[in-house]
Amino acid sequence: MQKNRLGTSELLISPIGMGTWAIAGQGWEFSWGAQDDRDSLAALEYAVERGVNWIDTAAVYGLGHAERLTGQLLRQVPASRRPLVFTKGSLVWDPETREISHSLAPLSLMKEIEDSLRRLQVDVIDLYQIHWPAFPAGGACEGIEEALATLAQAKAQGKIRAIGVSNFDVPQLERARSVTDIASLQPPYSALMRDIEDQILPYCAMAQVGVIAYSTLQSGLLTGSMTRERIAQLPDDDWRKSRSADFQEPRLSKNLALVEVMANIGARHGVTAAAIAIAWVLRDAAVSGAIVGARRPEQVNGLIDAISVRLGQAEIEEISHYLPEGMGTNVPGRVA
Repeated sequence: MQKNRLGTSELLISPIGMGTWAIAGQGWEFSWGAQDDRDSLAALEYAVERGVNWIDTAAVYGLGHAERLTGQLLRQVPASRRPLVFTKGSLVWDPETREISHSLAPLSLMKEIEDSLRRLQVDVIDLYQIHWPAFPAGGACEGIEEALATLAQAKAQGKIRAIGVSNFDVPQLERARSVTDIASLQPPYSALMRDIEDQILPYCAMAQVGVIAYSTLQSGLLTGSMTRERIAQLPDDDWRKSRSADFQEPRLSKNLALVEVMANIGARHGVTAAAIAIAWVLRDAAVSGAIVGARRPEQVNGLIDAISVRLGQAEIEEISHYLPEGMGTNVPGRVA
């Protein structure tokens, strides 16, 4: 599988990486419902066998559970196929109430790094990212400079190899870059969420900041397997069912029409609608990699197939007719 350099860092990544939000389990605010850890590990291991060389996780996913699963994966795979590990901090939680809060305080971040190292059972984290500049999104973002200085200190200490940020806008990126080298930005990007095309992607291309896009399948909506009936049957503790406007009318009908177009294009290429949705994200040269999620091994091939697809201009235009009006917005308060 081809590799792309992540910004100006030494990290070379496959065009697709595996995310772990969907497999973080129950009992936290942004759960996707029940999940079997054996299925999760099997999906990650199979993706690594297929050539995926990075796993993106976060301390807050499952309140530490996703990082522990990732650490278990690292112990299962041969050293020759060990994937890079990317994780994120700044979202913390009360161990008793499980309530999630946000902190960019240096002491908090240093503790988070140590906790992530312990859960992952590694000596160094390949990419450590500030998860949110403020949370919920849009709040005051004081402390960015101090937070990045803290990560630079951790890098100098050999605890992390490269520094990234997530959910930052251009002014926030500039503040971060004034302190230390920023290898990458992790923003939401899909055919339904295109805000970053206006300013952020051009800025990252100019500044040589890598882009690893999340929510490329819009939390499963663009996979081709998400029907009205399946959405109705999602468990009550699945946040998509009750809190995502994309899974509800009036957006849902338009979104499913877009999925049908992607499925038709996929049929011409011999791939799934999901592969076309991912290929659409990867069509932009500024995007270094796309984060995808699989809850079972049999879902992996349909995602990795995106690497073999090069959408023609006519196909991109065909898709454009079904893109929702406006650029799309992130779901308020989401954790990805």
